[in-house]
Amino acid sequence: MPDSRSQRFADALSTFETSGDDADLFVQFADGAELSRPEADRSDTESDPSSFWSAYRKQFDGIETSFSAVDEAGDRGILEWTSTGKLSTGRDIDYRGVSLLTFGDDDKVSRFATYYDTAAFIDPTS
Repeated sequence: MPDSRSQRFADALSTFETSGDDADLFVQFADGAELSRPEADRSDTESDPSSFWSAYRKQFDGIETSFSAVDEAGDRGILEWTSTGKLSTGRDIDYRGVSLLTFGDDDKVSRFATYYDTAAFIDPTS
C-alpha cells in the first residue's frame, strides 16, 4: 500500500526524525486532532501536533524509526515500528511499539495514539 494515508504518515515521520523538517508531518493532522502517548495522563491528550512532536523529538539526540508493518482498513491505520537512537542524556535506546491512526473525511489524522513500553526510557543504572 505505498500510497496509503498511513504510509504517507510514516514517511513524513521519518523525514521529521532525520531532518527535523516538520512541514510534511504537521499537514497530516486535522485541526483539533487528538494525540496521545503512554507517558501522558490518559485524560490529558494534546491537540497541537507541533507541541506533541516537538516534545517527542526533544527526548533524543537522534532517533530513527523503521516500520515493520503499515496497514490500513477503512478510517484506521496501524503502524508497527522499532525506534533506535540516542536519548538527549546520551544513552542509547531501542524500543518497539504500535501507533494507531484515525482518519477523518478529509483523509487527515483526527486521532493519533501510540503505545510502547516506557521502561525503555528509564536508566537501568539509577
